[in-house]
Amino acid sequence: MTKGVAGIGKTVSVQKFILDWTDGVANQNVDFMFPLPFRELNLIRSDQYSLHRLLLDFHPELKELNIEEYKDCQVVFIFDGLDESRLNLDFEQKMKCCDAKQTSSVDVLITSLIQGSLLPSALIWMTSRPAAASQVPGDYVDQVTEVRGFNDPQKDEYFKKRVCDESLSNRIISHIKASRSLYIMCHIPVFCWIAATVLQQMLKKRNIKNIPKTLTEMFIHFLLIQTARRDEKYQSGKKTYQEELLQSQKEIILKLAELAFKNLESGNLMFYEEDLSQCDIDVSEASVYSGLCTEIFKEECVFQQKKVYCFVHLSIQEFLAALFAFHSFVTGNVAALKSLLSEEHRDDSNPSFLSSLQSALGLRSEDHLHVLLKSAVDVALKSQNGHLDLFLRFLMGISLERNQGLLKGLLTQTQSSSRSIKETSQYIKTLNTEDLSPDRCINLFHCMFEMDDQSMHREIQKYMSSPERSKQQLSPAHCSALAHMLLMSEEVLDEFDLKSYNTSDEGRRRLLPAVRGFRTARLAGCNFTAKSCEIVAAVLQSPNSLTEMDLSDNDLGDSGVQLLSKGLSSPHCHLQTLRLAGCNFTDKSCQIVAAVLQSPNSLTEMDLSDNDLGDSGVELLSEGLSSPHCKMQKLRLSGCLISEKGCTFLAAALTSNPSHLKELELSYNHPGESGLKLLSARLEDPHCKLETLKYVHFFRLSQNKYTQISVRTLLFLTKRQHVEQNYD
Repeated sequence: MTKGVAGIGKTVSVQKFILDWTDGVANQNVDFMFPLPFRELNLIRSDQYSLHRLLLDFHPELKELNIEEYKDCQVVFIFDGLDESRLNLDFEQKMKCCDAKQTSSVDVLITSLIQGSLLPSALIWMTSRPAAASQVPGDYVDQVTEVRGFNDPQKDEYFKKRVCDESLSNRIISHIKASRSLYIMCHIPVFCWIAATVLQQMLKKRNIKNIPKTLTEMFIHFLLIQTARRDEKYQSGKKTYQEELLQSQKEIILKLAELAFKNLESGNLMFYEEDLSQCDIDVSEASVYSGLCTEIFKEECVFQQKKVYCFVHLSIQEFLAALFAFHSFVTGNVAALKSLLSEEHRDDSNPSFLSSLQSALGLRSEDHLHVLLKSAVDVALKSQNGHLDLFLRFLMGISLERNQGLLKGLLTQTQSSSRSIKETSQYIKTLNTEDLSPDRCINLFHCMFEMDDQSMHREIQKYMSSPERSKQQLSPAHCSALAHMLLMSEEVLDEFDLKSYNTSDEGRRRLLPAVRGFRTARLAGCNFTAKSCEIVAAVLQSPNSLTEMDLSDNDLGDSGVQLLSKGLSSPHCHLQTLRLAGCNFTDKSCQIVAAVLQSPNSLTEMDLSDNDLGDSGVELLSEGLSSPHCKMQKLRLSGCLISEKGCTFLAAALTSNPSHLKELELSYNHPGESGLKLLSARLEDPHCKLETLKYVHFFRLSQNKYTQISVRTLLFLTKRQHVEQNYD
């Protein structure tokens, strides 16, 4: 699974991967590579398909291929754009397809391929925006990668290659660097392309005053530039004022915006002629528009040579959809906005919705916008795959009065919005988002920035520079903002101590993704549960800098370590030290940890103390310690209910794999004299690397009482000094 935000380059990565294969540069062990984009799979309207027939529809040249050859060849299926899927991918249904000739619905074919019941030897690659990636259960994902976009030098390199005029490219880079928000957004290649188009035009005309500073402003100026280009090619080319330009092409722009909105709701990203007709777009008009404005709308031929239409990039469809929603609001076209209104604000029977709403809720006219924005937030957050997240950002941005001014000619009137913006920002800050992923929470922070509310950013900057920041309470919203700022840092930081941030459990959950940019994550005693392990695992499955993590004293349980193991098994995980003391593990957890140790890993130090592992747990753990993949040098098992039997398993593991473990702690267990002798014998073995065996135990003073801290025996065995006893 490859994750990445909109426009970051996931599809380009897929195209490069395929090109390298066809050119003989890479992956020459692969016999067949089948790209099956979800946006094209969505177009299939037949109920029943076999895998072979599906592949023939996409690649007719396969008709001479014997179906059995699929089984004997190395096949790669590439499903690009999981977030764009309209298929019902149900991984819990019992219906599965196990034969390439067997017919079933397309969604069953796809889930069967992913689950491995169909062509189990096939390799599967999926791409997705982060919010939608969870549609595929982690059990079916072996590896997660992330497209991070451009780093700072690559941003500069892009603009220098995109703009041939060196002086102009340097000015563009200077202007973008002057706006921290724009510079951060330029890690997204699509945004770089749009920014280069806009700034090249504006700086040529010396229009420095109105340089865009937000995502919405940049897209509005992009629309203005494309409208001007269309006017030059197709109309008189004499219109010079923005308002006049937009007014002259208002009809086609709003038709495209309606197409964008209606189909974004239903998840359609490619359109047939009948979809265009529903928005009164003539097919010939669409062809003309796509031919003259290829940077907004385009005509394509997909499988079976069907002619379809789509927006050049999903983000452009999302922008135009937001434009249609706001235009409908301003013009009172409430019926079009029905899907954006939360249930409490819907009234299907009353045509004069706004008047009724005003009367019922005691709203003034300027408060109507807040109702729309608040409802849009609620509806967007209910989306399982986050398909309305970017749309929401654009809608918030367009609602700003200065952006409404840029769209004069399309908007016949503007809406006073300052009060509504303030109320919507406040609403976002107070939202209960416990069921949302941290990525979705960060999108809400972006929405506030589009509304020109930088209060969170300023508060976080003030907080970070405060010498008494540990005393200041951080709200969950502040934590989302802080996580975003930390994730945007180009520098790898040393230590992230979650308890040093004065916030709630929900705030800590939102901060968790930020640990990927640190070398050490101190997460002990943070009231984490198994659910928190999903986020930690996601961090470890993505590119990160972590080498040390402490999750001690959290009630993770066996289910938590099961989730965590997915991250520990990832090729992106480079943890060397992992502390899991006091996490309420049982012997079941040892089986999971052993599986991690038996696969390639970087772990050299682990603390499993104060968990009720018992001898059965140690037996399972010893299987991992015996593995040649295990590089463990320090292992702490203090207070784990280990007896002489458990020591037998540990001694056997040290015999099987003697080359790594140097330090073993068994304090507060019951190994008995024979158990300690078994292990201390390993100290004498010249082939065994064990140098230190540590055992501390409290003496019983009477039948029912133990000393709390006083009388104890310390057995500290090394190859230099065998026995040392201390009495406190």
